[in-house]
Amino acid sequence: MTITTLASRFANRTVLITGGGTGMGKAAAQRFGREGANVVIAGRRPAEINLVADEIKAAGGIALAIAADVSDAEQVQALVQKTVSTFGGLHMAWNNAGILGGFQPFQETSLADFDAVMATNLRGVFACLKHEIAAMQAAGVGGAIVNTSSWTAHGAMPGLSAYAAGKAALDALTRTVAVEVGPLQIRINNVSPGIIATPMASGVLASRTSALPFEKQTPLQRIGQPEDVADAVLWLLSEDARFVTGQSLLVDGGFTIGGLRPWFNGFVAEHV
Repeated sequence: MTITTLASRFANRTVLITGGGTGMGKAAAQRFGREGANVVIAGRRPAEINLVADEIKAAGGIALAIAADVSDAEQVQALVQKTVSTFGGLHMAWNNAGILGGFQPFQETSLADFDAVMATNLRGVFACLKHEIAAMQAAGVGGAIVNTSSWTAHGAMPGLSAYAAGKAALDALTRTVAVEVGPLQIRINNVSPGIIATPMASGVLASRTSALPFEKQTPLQRIGQPEDVADAVLWLLSEDARFVTGQSLLVDGGFTIGGLRPWFNGFVAEHV
């Protein structure tokens, strides 16, 4: 019996991560590098993705940085083609690239704002899926893909109407594609992060005062870290999740669980 160690869990397997230059994508890229994968880091900012690739290689891993904007379908196609030509195939992908858009009331959100968010967060993922699935289908050995959704697809935060709409649509897209490509042994899932300490969330978590309500609303009593989401993504892309597809996995510390928790906690402290 062959025992796969953690350091070699993804040996000889290639993973493509969009939005891999910062935050959750960076954390996942580093973890994949430590576990033996060929890591392709894609993003719009070359300096950031090159830095991540250099860090992985300095630690003894294999990495390639490719500048790409997923809102441009031709760049997406070139990204996947470069991945396959460099490493001989594509086994896993995390479509993580996304933008928040303007944090503003619905009536102040223009159609241009809406289109910009959809171009990256929905249309961009659609394009990534098409080319990633085609590459996996051509190889004939199956594969696994994760898309980044959000807790806002299940709840609501005023000021994020376009963002939430795109993520909810992504949930539906993921379910449908998962059913279609299941017979090809290609799994498609979403990860839905809660409040995570990333550059995208820096405005919401700008100070201890603004972050504290989110901590109190979270049963685990803390803000999520990029590694919390990265570890969930690695599981979804691994053979450990081989019978999981078409799902949206909330990684939010319980933030979106309903109920009057602050009141209830006080009640329990007084009466129990």
